[in-house]
Amino acid sequence: MTLPAAPFSTLQWTARDLLPLAHGFVSHAPVLAAPDVRRIAPDLDVWDAWPLADGAGTPVSWRGGELWFALAAPAFADPEERHGSARIHHFHRINGRFVHLGQTFPDEFSPGSREWSGSALCEHGGVTLYFTAAGQRGEAPLTFQQRIFAATTRLADGHGDNAAAVFTGWSQPIEQIIPADIVYMSRHDGTGELGEIKAFRDPAPWRSPAGEDYLLFTGSSARHLGLYNGVIGCSRRGAYDPQGGLFEKLPPLVDASGVNNELERPHIVAHDGRLYLFWSTQARVFAPGVSAPTGLYGAVADRIEGPWRLLNGHGLVFANPPAEPFQCYSWWVLPDLSVTSFVDYWGIDDADAAHKPKGRSRFGGTFAPFLHLRLEGESAALKNG
Repeated sequence: MTLPAAPFSTLQWTARDLLPLAHGFVSHAPVLAAPDVRRIAPDLDVWDAWPLADGAGTPVSWRGGELWFALAAPAFADPEERHGSARIHHFHRINGRFVHLGQTFPDEFSPGSREWSGSALCEHGGVTLYFTAAGQRGEAPLTFQQRIFAATTRLADGHGDNAAAVFTGWSQPIEQIIPADIVYMSRHDGTGELGEIKAFRDPAPWRSPAGEDYLLFTGSSARHLGLYNGVIGCSRRGAYDPQGGLFEKLPPLVDASGVNNELERPHIVAHDGRLYLFWSTQARVFAPGVSAPTGLYGAVADRIEGPWRLLNGHGLVFANPPAEPFQCYSWWVLPDLSVTSFVDYWGIDDADAAHKPKGRSRFGGTFAPFLHLRLEGESAALKNG
């Protein structure tokens, strides 16, 4: 693999960048109340969500609303068990509510033992669903190998005998990017503990004004091995990568080696002539000695090649409320600057809580109310936040 020369550049996110968080203003999400937490179904937990979107990332109109995807699993007594049974499901967002439509892929379809987060692109009625295949189909015990695939289908017309159908049938999944332990780690076994697993997941497309197709992903650096080596990976569709995959691997957009292990669900939003790169991360995956909250983080650039500059000087866009440190997670910003996420553990009312509570009593497992951002150059915050 030959990496491109400049002008591609990587933003190095350092502990020094985060020091101002201890003394500066931080935008916080509002505290949720009981009416804000509306379960999809008593027996189904839902998290990481994304819309069926056009090339600009805007949700497409579908049957009077929008079509959305999210990870889902049965409601286990321990909600953290959901990650070992995650499957992609789809939902109709209409009149301000999400209606569950079902599991997206047939059983025994995915190359993995479960499916993790991705994104969905709609063009001319065709749908490309990018997703993470975790583990290997049929494996026992579960492993944490992560591979990035895409499958395609078309939207059903929704009339007559086909009224309940959403898709016409899926193509066989095709692997999109393959790590080679040169820039991005290919070994993801880790310890199995959340926050310590190495990453090659969360594919999200972005198309340049020139029509070039990129795919971002959550990765781990092969050049800086250790517990904290998270990166935001980048790849570009073009000539077949000789080391495998349809996208050629490029240098990371952000490298948090020594600072953070997981820069999750990265995606780009174009706004006011600039590109805004967003990702989610948790307080527990920062390196010892680095104090930063669970929240939505971001950077800004004039072009995907960079240089990227941290929003607000430190990267944090907004955090969970101080007394609700686990309230929501997995934020996804849409081009209209609305922000979706899921309700994690809420109603704790304890600013000193260092660990998520056990059991289901405080677990949301559902879509959170949408928030809205305000972006002004290199500044970002919640509206009224």
